[in-house]
Amino acid sequence: MTAHSTGPLQASSFTAPSLPRQIFVNRNLRMDSIKAIGFDMDYTIARYKKIHIETLAHKLTIEKLVARGYPSEITKLQYDSTFVIRGLTVDKLLGNILKLDRHGHVGSVYHGRNLLTKTQRRQAYRNEKLRFEAPRFSLVDTNFELPEICLFADLIDYTEKNPSKLKVKADPWQIFDDIRECIDEVHRDDSLKARIKKNLSRYIEKDPELAHTLHKLRSSGKKLFLLTNSFGEYSNAVMSYVLNDLLPEYPNWKNYFDIILVGACKPGFFTQQEPITKLDENFTPTERGIKRLEKGCIYQGGNSRDLEHLMKCEGEEILYIGDHIYGDIVRSKRSAFWRNALIIEELEEELSQSIQIKDDLERLYSLEEERRGLDDLANFHRQELSLHQKKLKSKNRISKADQRKLEQLKARRDEIKRELKKVIKALETLTEQVDTAFNPFWGMLFKQNQENSKFGEQVTKHACLYTSRVSNFLNYSNFQFYRSPRDLLPHEKSNGSSKSTLP
Repeated sequence: MTAHSTGPLQASSFTAPSLPRQIFVNRNLRMDSIKAIGFDMDYTIARYKKIHIETLAHKLTIEKLVARGYPSEITKLQYDSTFVIRGLTVDKLLGNILKLDRHGHVGSVYHGRNLLTKTQRRQAYRNEKLRFEAPRFSLVDTNFELPEICLFADLIDYTEKNPSKLKVKADPWQIFDDIRECIDEVHRDDSLKARIKKNLSRYIEKDPELAHTLHKLRSSGKKLFLLTNSFGEYSNAVMSYVLNDLLPEYPNWKNYFDIILVGACKPGFFTQQEPITKLDENFTPTERGIKRLEKGCIYQGGNSRDLEHLMKCEGEEILYIGDHIYGDIVRSKRSAFWRNALIIEELEEELSQSIQIKDDLERLYSLEEERRGLDDLANFHRQELSLHQKKLKSKNRISKADQRKLEQLKARRDEIKRELKKVIKALETLTEQVDTAFNPFWGMLFKQNQENSKFGEQVTKHACLYTSRVSNFLNYSNFQFYRSPRDLLPHEKSNGSSKSTLP
């Protein structure tokens, strides 16, 4: 990816964060111009213990599918967290799961749990121009969607092996829609959140630096607000668990925020005109279309225009921090012109793994450069040989010197071809080895072979900043100038003005 971090101030009061805890920059952002900072809750303020919550969502979704007529045998299906990552694309027509690069080229493809061969991939996706958009394709861009993708793959396998056991229509598109409806119902009917509220410590990870981070941001005079799609009772339970009684200045989580908006219905919050509604202590609506916001009160719904008016700041004076590329990042940027920071929890593991296999990554990039050089050399010698052969065809008599040169050119061409094949083989082997170190099925989150993945491209294109957790802001100045790296065209990189660096 082209984004790099801008380091924190090197004053004695600041500690340089480790690479996995840095903030990375795609677009210049001056914190001294930011008047208000907003936060999503789920997977942003509240860090979930992914394996526990995803396993629970997977189980509850299966129960609802069985209630719809799916065989009770599917309750034996186990959630496999290693099989799913963000940024995948589901082909509902063919029952495939794809990983795309930034150009929309198809990389790895699984039909159910079966990896398709290169020939099978080409047959499925090279005979027609595809845009990989709805309704046929569905992009996996939130952590909440991961359990349904694992379940989709397993149900494709199950239905193809056991077609006679299904009492419902079993084509891949219908299976996907059934899963999506059931998992939406799991979130909507409180069956998932009720289980989480009963055992918050099992499903939510406390960040010991979060309270200090929020306090530090408030200390510079910036307004803080919570803007979440979760509703009042659940939000109160989660926020109380992660923030109550951590600092003496803030006995209650609501003390950290100037404005609290729940049930925001993002992305509609940024495009529609739903009035802001005040809730009472029991989270019951009491007043709709309020004209003044009170600190310590919880509000529901609303829209970005009304919020800006009541906060007395707008557009690029607001920084919004969330984990959902579309609902939090794209819509807040395009519709409200807010600045944004994307939370990518996976970034810490991805960068830590990069550090561990740094030598392999350097060797990988070295082999890629070597391949490019040999490609160029092979093309040059093919052209030289072709020109010499044409020259000989025009002669009535070929001399021994001409023949020797012809043989020398062929030998040199063949030597380069052998060397190129050897480098390509080494590159393929090492690429597979590196990918497996990150994820045995899909490789790096941000890469597809040598290109940025579809997910990596979205992060680069839409996020002003991106980092692994909210508390990473603790080690940066409240007036930090987050400076993006200089954009370079390929010809600028080729002339030595830029050098790839590794963590």
